[in-house]
Amino acid sequence: MPLLNRLKEYRSRLGVNQTEMGKLAGVSRQTISQIERGDYSPSVTLALKLAKICEVNVEDIFIYEEEINDEEEK
Repeated sequence: MPLLNRLKEYRSRLGVNQTEMGKLAGVSRQTISQIERGDYSPSVTLALKLAKICEVNVEDIFIYEEEINDEEEK
């Protein structure tokens, strides 16, 4: 998956668990867990909300990496 994230790191810096982060962001603990595992890509609105909660830019938490096709490498 090309969208990587550092949400767990920033959540830990705030000293909150997944449930508390979910309440702050208006989503479930499961959603926070799925984002941290990379199983779910948040909406732009949710990504911005999480960045605001962590007091950082969205790019500090979420990193987009292009997938390189085998043919492009040749």
